[in-house]
Amino acid sequence: MDEPDTPGELKTRALRYLVRREHSRAELARKLGPHAESPRALEALLDELVAKKQLSDERYAEERARSLARKYGPEKIRHDLKAKGIADHSVERISSEGEMERARAVLGRKYREPASTREERAKRGRFLQSRGFSMDVIARLLRDSEEVS
Repeated sequence: MDEPDTPGELKTRALRYLVRREHSRAELARKLGPHAESPRALEALLDELVAKKQLSDERYAEERARSLARKYGPEKIRHDLKAKGIADHSVERISSEGEMERARAVLGRKYREPASTREERAKRGRFLQSRGFSMDVIARLLRDSEEVS
């Protein structure tokens, strides 16, 4: 294995990652871990980046949720954020506002025509469920589309 990075090199590497995109603390720690001389040095660097507001789990969570919201529902987004090491209190702040509109948009991009049979509605319901939308929203959306057709 190569020599571990000096503290200056480790900070430069961290900033290069952060310039490209937001990272969660856990994600950045995982990427920098193999290059740090010790876990203590890595934690010190991460604490410094947080203190200087160069690293923020909240900012990362907001950006990640915004990018995923076009395609996925709140449950899938919450699951993704938890998997990335975001604290539960930050994950729960991600709201379900506009879930019905997002579900309608996702469904509209996938299916151009309204469902005409019970089987087609069930297929669309499963599709939306796999995308992380709540059963309440799915049922309302499919019921509304049934009334329209």
